[in-house]
Amino acid sequence: MIGLLETGSGYWNAITWVIMVIAVGAAVIWLRNHGEDKYKKDTDQTKPFLSGNPEISKEDSHVSASHIYWGFTEALKHYYQPLIKLHTGNINDYSGWIVLVMAIIFIVVGVS
Repeated sequence: MIGLLETGSGYWNAITWVIMVIAVGAAVIWLRNHGEDKYKKDTDQTKPFLSGNPEISKEDSHVSASHIYWGFTEALKHYYQPLIKLHTGNINDYSGWIVLVMAIIFIVVGVS
């Protein structure tokens, strides 16, 4: 059969996958085209809903990650403090750490 790839646990047919992708894509496009007709671009419908508040500037509505994850970072601050000191922002440092950790892993796996 054309496009059939037999494996140890069954088969994989590329033509079946292409047909399924086209069918799912057609279903998605059909659902999208039958969406809400009352939507109007460049009106109040496109503005974000901020709990009924009038328009707020981006600076006033911004919530930083330090606020969102405050409880998490506060609970683990003894773990994060040494990591913050190691953080340089230099990609060469991170690449070096990756190479070092991978070398240690390869040594440990090779010895076992």
